Amino acid sequence: MPEGRSRVIAFDNKNYGGDSPDCGASMTTFEDDSADGFTRLHKAFVFHLGVGASLAWMTALYAALHAPWVRNIRPLIDPSQVGRVESTWSFLFGFPAILTVSWIMVFAGRDMLRHFRLMKSQTAEFAVAAVVAFAIFYMAIDRAVAAILLAG
Repeated sequence: MPEGRSRVIAFDNKNYGGDSPDCGASMTTFEDDSADGFTRLHKAFVFHLGVGASLAWMTALYAALHAPWVRNIRPLIDPSQVGRVESTWSFLFGFPAILTVSWIMVFAGRDMLRHFRLMKSQTAEFAVAAVVAFAIFYMAIDRAVAAILLAG
């Protein structure tokens, strides 16, 4: 493999029957010249969204071990904010659940997303999706850290 190329295991649709010895997995690279631009962007986006969702879940679960389980956690974090009621469960696990559902939808809906276009540039579409996913990831981590600091 040339230097500077990374390996990723991807599933090949033609091998799902189980007849092949590799059980549907094939080695590809992000910089594969035979793959089109959408496939490369989609693979990179799905991989990083999965990593973000996993990190959000790990942080939320760690915070859940230390945070107080109350019916309304918001006044404990910010006493001046008494309006909205939000339980510890929804405060910690809402955004990781959104990231997980979006990861599954993006992973499973590759062919639909290939034909659905909002902008002229696929790179711009994936960049906007990455910014939105990062914002949700940031809010998930921020809430988990707030709950951890509340416990400490």
